[in-house]
Amino acid sequence: MTHLNNVKVFNKPLRITLSKHQLVSLPKDGQPDAGLTKDFTTSPLHRFKKPGSKNFMNIYPPSATLHLSNIPPNVTEQEITSAFSRHGTVKAFKFFQKDRKMALIQMGSIEEAVTALVAMHNYQLSNSSHLRVSFSKATI
Repeated sequence: MTHLNNVKVFNKPLRITLSKHQLVSLPKDGQPDAGLTKDFTTSPLHRFKKPGSKNFMNIYPPSATLHLSNIPPNVTEQEITSAFSRHGTVKAFKFFQKDRKMALIQMGSIEEAVTALVAMHNYQLSNSSHLRVSFSKATI
């Protein structure tokens, strides 16, 4: 929670505080929810659902450098940097030497990196592959 407090997203600072409620009650089946609540517990996009998992161990505070994974072998650096440049300035890009399915991309600022993460996580790179994006402690 402290990592995201006051970080700007879409030019507005996030305000993060603990809820005064112990639980969030989801609507009962068949009850309207006005789209205000959704349970992501079983979503494939929930990368941190298993405490102790590799993903759970790699949660870092926002930084200008993003870690990309699940990149298909036929996707080029140009395709990735072009997609990310719609969300800010791409300063640097580097595929991992030992595993081309992963890369680092450095955006112009933390704010641009946050916006890019929100927009590009689960971005469809091919018919069967969606990009995974997270903050990185590494730099390029």
